[in-house]
Amino acid sequence: MKDTQKLVVSFYKYVKINDSLEFQQQHLEFCKELGLKGRIMVGEEGINGCVCGPKDIVEEYKKNLRSNPLFSDIDFKEQLVDKPAYRKMFVRLRKEIVNFGFDVDLKNTASYMTPKELKESLDKKEDIVLVDMRNDYEAKIGKFRNARTVSMCTFRELPEKLNEIEDIKDKKIVTYCTGGVRCEKASAFLKEHGFSNVSQLKGGILSFCNEFPDTYWEGKCFVFDDRLAVPMNKNHEPIDNCVWCGVKSDEIMNCHNLDCDKLFISCDGCKEKHNTSCCEGCRVAPKRRKVCVLIQDS
Repeated sequence: MKDTQKLVVSFYKYVKINDSLEFQQQHLEFCKELGLKGRIMVGEEGINGCVCGPKDIVEEYKKNLRSNPLFSDIDFKEQLVDKPAYRKMFVRLRKEIVNFGFDVDLKNTASYMTPKELKESLDKKEDIVLVDMRNDYEAKIGKFRNARTVSMCTFRELPEKLNEIEDIKDKKIVTYCTGGVRCEKASAFLKEHGFSNVSQLKGGILSFCNEFPDTYWEGKCFVFDDRLAVPMNKNHEPIDNCVWCGVKSDEIMNCHNLDCDKLFISCDGCKEKHNTSCCEGCRVAPKRRKVCVLIQDS
């Protein structure tokens, strides 16, 4: 690890927090005292977050969180970064730690399949179906080979899109998402709606690719921080195309037309040529996103 590198850790746990407001306030204060940057959601159903900082500070955070009996077994997914992944520190109180909007009994969550077990199953070409529980724009830049995706813009749309995977209702299904928080809730929802053989990938994409890069993952992985997308393989190839010229690209960005702000894929050349815009109308739009330059801490 280089001296200038930061450590990014993502984590979640569904567990009842009795006084979630008090926990949220104290947790925010502690994160600020450490000088961390990141985003954490806290609610009565648990915690879901990601923080970034120097390795020793992040390790102190992990130790502190695990000292709480509620989170003694919480799992952290780690990545090294050269630039800060966040600019501020947020700890927010939410009804749900991932926004779904439908009642789900979390006692019905599916059993875990570890990354090792999934790789062995794929190596043996067993009859399983990987189902992506992320948003469609995330799957555009990266997914497991031959995985089924759902055309949803937000996780809340899963119930109304369930018909897209009705044909595999009796298949052996393995749900996955970035770190596990969505596919855990989704696995319970699927079981409650007649899907008979559901598992969930433990630790999600991040854990699988940390253990088994350059195997069954294709493209980059979308992340909800300033990076937007990160390579998961040592030798990664784009799986989608620039919206302007059609060349292979995995550079995802927000349209700089403030009235649009749509996520789109562009090559570097077209990004500059078309003013970081997703279409001609947005290219000439007057209200533009300000470009911020992140200065790395020394």
